Amino acid sequence: MLQALLLSELAGVRHGFFTRSGGVSHGVYATLNGGTGSNDAPDNVEENRARMAIALGVTPNRFLTAYQIHSPDVVVVEEPWTHDRRPRADAMVTRLPRLAIGVSTADCGPLLFADAEAHVIGAAHAGWRGALAGVIEAAIAAMEKLGAERSRIATALGPTIRQPNYEVGSEFVERFLAADADNERFFKPSTSSGHAMFDLGGYIAERLQRAGITNFEDLGLCTYAEPERFFSYRRTTKLGEPDYGRHINAIALAD
Repeated sequence: MLQALLLSELAGVRHGFFTRSGGVSHGVYATLNGGTGSNDAPDNVEENRARMAIALGVTPNRFLTAYQIHSPDVVVVEEPWTHDRRPRADAMVTRLPRLAIGVSTADCGPLLFADAEAHVIGAAHAGWRGALAGVIEAAIAAMEKLGAERSRIATALGPTIRQPNYEVGSEFVERFLAADADNERFFKPSTSSGHAMFDLGGYIAERLQRAGITNFEDLGLCTYAEPERFFSYRRTTKLGEPDYGRHINAIALAD
């Protein structure tokens, strides 16, 4: 798994941006596929997630992800849930120790948050829809309700698709410009007529800055560009593969 220096320095906080290595899955899912929504063998996914849980020092039943819907919705985790009772949301926050909260990604932006002093952590799935709708700000606000202070919140962005590989159509661009004309700076011309290249990482960083988050680290890694290291929905689509694996990006309080 990959780690952000900013979060690694926090006492009592464990985290990991898991790559596709170190699991038991095969084929397009090789090897550490954590996606319960994929068509991978359920036993393989369960074993992969158990390995991730152990890496973060929690039991598998306390390694939680939600049913993600590309929304700004946040859940406050007050107790573990079973897979069939997982909530529909794209961010989670908690004060519970020895419990990992994570988000599933395969190009979208995984954000992990921590206020070590307040013992509050969060995780957000920031794809373009969620980021545009306000999932980042909603996660921060939910952490504050648990006692965090945004001036203390350390935030890290893990592997996500980067601008050189993120081509979008004109309707996509128009949606962002309609929300804020200044969003034009997150787009560069594409070689394809009527298309543009979108800087999702830059857009996420801007939303965080506007929200008052000053302790921020971007790992700067592209899921699309490194097929041996990362799963990518867009790469899978381009190659015509039948399905793709999902990363889990998770954070936990040790005590």
